[in-house]
Amino acid sequence: MRFGKDLIGKPIYSIVDGRYVGEAKDLYVNKDLYWMTGIHVGHEGFLKRKSLVIKRDNVVVFGIDAILVNDADVVKEEKDVPETEKWLRLDKLRGREVDTPGGTRVGTVSDIVIGEEGHITDFVLGKVFVEGPIADKALIPHDAMIDTGNEDKKMTIDLPKVEQLYQQQTQDTEAK
Repeated sequence: MRFGKDLIGKPIYSIVDGRYVGEAKDLYVNKDLYWMTGIHVGHEGFLKRKSLVIKRDNVVVFGIDAILVNDADVVKEEKDVPETEKWLRLDKLRGREVDTPGGTRVGTVSDIVIGEEGHITDFVLGKVFVEGPIADKALIPHDAMIDTGNEDKKMTIDLPKVEQLYQQQTQDTEAK
C-alpha cells in the first residue's frame, strides 16, 4: 500500500526501450472512489492545450523510484480516452469535506491510500474536526464510506463503522 502523493512527481519510463515517457503530475480515480484509474501526465501545447493521460491498465510497475509502462505510446490525449469522463483527478478530491449522516464535520480529504492492485483502501484526512481514533489515525477506511460527495462535495461516512473497524484492527494487532 502507498499514498497517492508518493506517486506524484515520479518519472515514467517505457519497459520496451527504457525511454522517458513523462512525469506523474496527478492521479485519476473513478468517481465511485474505488480504484485508481490513471495517471495525469500533464499538458502540452501553448494555444491548444492537450491534457495527457496514461490508463492504469498500461502501468506495469509502480516502483520506488519510477513508474514503468508497457511502451511510450501509452500516453494519450484525455479526449481520446472516453473513460476519463467518469474519472476524477486526485487534485479535485483533495479538500473534500467528510461528514456523518447527521451532519457532524469529521475532516477534509488530503490524500488516498492505494492497495497493491490499485484499489483505494483509505482516505487520509488533512484536517480533523473530531476527537478519538479518527483524530489519532487521520484515516477513514474506504469500507466506511456511505456517499462519495460527487454531488454535494461532502463525503459521508458511517462513524460507528469507522470506530468498529479501528477496534477490530486493534484486536487483530494485539492477537499477533
